[in-house]
Parts: sequence; C-alpha cells; structure tokens
Amino acid sequence: MASRSADTAILAINAGASSVKFALFDASGSGSRHWSGEIDRIGQAGGRLRTVDPRGRTVLDEARRVANHEEALVLVLKMVEQRASSVRVVAAGHRIVHGGEEGDRPLLITPAVEARLHKLTPLVPLHQPHNLAGVAALRSARPDLPQVACFDTAFHHSLPRLATLTTLPRALRQEGVRRYGFHGLSYEYVTETLRADGVDLERERIIVAHLGDGASMCALKGGRSIETTMGFSTLAGLPMATRCGDLDPGAVLYLLLERGITPDQVQQLLYRQCGWLGVSGFSGDMQELLDHPDHPGAVEAVDFFCYQARKHLAGLTAVLGGLDRLVFTGGVGAHAPAVREKICSGLDYLGISLDPARNLRGERLVSSGGGRVLVGAFATDEQSVIARHVRQFHGAP
Repeated sequence: MASRSADTAILAINAGASSVKFALFDASGSGSRHWSGEIDRIGQAGGRLRTVDPRGRTVLDEARRVANHEEALVLVLKMVEQRASSVRVVAAGHRIVHGGEEGDRPLLITPAVEARLHKLTPLVPLHQPHNLAGVAALRSARPDLPQVACFDTAFHHSLPRLATLTTLPRALRQEGVRRYGFHGLSYEYVTETLRADGVDLERERIIVAHLGDGASMCALKGGRSIETTMGFSTLAGLPMATRCGDLDPGAVLYLLLERGITPDQVQQLLYRQCGWLGVSGFSGDMQELLDHPDHPGAVEAVDFFCYQARKHLAGLTAVLGGLDRLVFTGGVGAHAPAVREKICSGLDYLGISLDPARNLRGERLVSSGGGRVLVGAFATDEQSVIARHVRQFHGAP
C-alpha cells in the first residue's frame, strides 16, 4: 500500500440494513478520528444526515431523504472530497457482514475475494449487497485505492465445533451450511474496550447484548466468542426491527406449500415484514414503539422483544457456567433504558440488578451495588475497529 505520512487518512464505511455510517481516521499509529457521520433511515421517510467533529460535536444535522444505499455512498464520497481536502485518503475499510468459511480475518479486497463475497449474498440479502455496493462505489471513484474487507463473522471463528453445528445432514456442513454468528466487529470493540478498562477477560464470564435494528447476543469466555444467538443467517435468534428471529421452520413450509407464497415473497417477509414491525403491526423503530405506550401493538412488540432477550440471555449463562458481567451496546442497548430495565427485570436469580437512577441517566455502569453481576451500557464503534484493521494492512503499528 501507499507510504504513510502525517496527512494520510483511512476511510471506514459501515453500510447497514437502513443506514450508512462513515468515519475518517488518521492513517498513522495514533489512529485519531478526523470526523464521522451517518445517513439513516435510507429508503424511508424522516431520513437524516449527521456529521460530527473529533470531539463529538455536531457539524451538520439535516433532513435528507436518500433513496438507496448506492445514492448514500455517492453522497459520502462527495463529503469526503469536500471535508478532507487537507488529508489524502490512502486506504478504505468496509464492514462486510459475511466472510464465509475463509473469512476468519480481514482481507485485502481483490477481484477473487470480491467475487467470493458476492456468492454469499443469499445468506445475508439485507446486508451483503449494500456492503459490497460501497466497495464498487469507491472503486469507481478511486480505482487505485486499496480496500479491506472486515467481517462480522470473523470474531466468531473461535466458536467450539458444537456451537457451529446444525441438525441438517452432515454433507451440508461440508458445503458451509453451519452456524456463523454476526455483529463481530461490535463484539470486538466491546472486548477491546473492556480490556483497556482493566477487565480480566480471562477470568470473567461475559455476555454482550448488541441490540439495534439487528440484534444478537454473544457469550465471551477468555475474551473469545463461545456462543451467539445468530447462526447461519442474520435471521436467527432475537426478534429484530423487521427480521423474524427464531421461527419454527414449519411455519415457513406452511407458507410455501399451503399458502402458495413464493420463495422470494417469503424472503421479503422474513427479512422486512416481521420482528417488531410484524408483532406491533405499527412500526419497526424501537424508539417509536416506546413513544406510543397507549398503542397495544407497540406495547406487545416491546414486551415480546424483552421477553425473548431475557430467555436468550439466561440460556447463554448455561453455556458460560454463570455470569460475571453483562454489557448492553448497539443503538437500542446503549440508549434505551426502558428496554434494559425490561430485559433485566426478573433476573435477580442470576445476580442481575439495575440501579434505576444510573440506568435512566445512561451511565457506563448501570448495575446496583447489591447485584453480583456488573451491568454496563455504552455505544459501540465498529468504524474504529475497521480503521485499526486497515492500519495493520497499511503498515502502521
């Protein structure tokens, strides 16, 4: 890659299901953030464009309806050109949700790697096309710019074999039909943050709850993933904004065989019409659901999500053999105290007890002094993890 200098920068892009987050980082060892931003509610009403400076102060916050991810990425590139005139972007990193069997570490994107990643699109149709659209958009604008794929699945390559198995015929496992796990860049950030805070990762049994439009949980032992709620695809586990979460396969067979719904329609249903939206019949936006306590569907969707989260959380403690620390992150986990309260309610038997005042204020530690399990809540930063991986390719320490 290009040689490093004081005015070089790395662009980190995280194209999610309904948003694009982006940030510009110093390419040197310091890795300081120049600025960052987000385009949210892509393809929906009420979309916004926000950018912040290195201190987190808002630079721009305006209503901006963006039709699709391709349009969003073109907008990001224009902003980089306008706002980064004093630095030279020398490399870019992308959050790529699925890396497949070979994606156990970040990879420099070559034509062969990109072709392999496109083949994984049927496994994560809500994410992979948008992730790879960012790669194509950057290549069109800067064909000589090195790009690095950072995989959400990579963090979970430490899963024990039993945790990767499904009950499908063994031959399919050899073809890559297995449990993978996702949200790995977020879990990596939380793990490194805890390590920097002096947490003894080798000793503590930890559950991290990444709760947002996409939601999952991960059990950490020795700082490594040993179980997670998502599996072969990003549909499994917790109910999400519009994704179904765990669902009896018989229901899918019924829709296909008895109701005559086509496979494409079923795919759209499971990824875009279920979850909080499906239960509420109202909205897939958690904040909007919380803001309507008199709407029966909204109340039921929140209660159902928290019930399922409680159930999955308790199940992960069995795999860990107990629990020492619980961390909430993601847009909902870090910023919705009512959801944290509902999830933790009734888990006193596990040693989980929240301090209502701390939880409401959104402090970093929200557990009460009487609880045996430490409960924390803080925002994740997948872009910084992406930038760190890209700097390693770029030759920075």
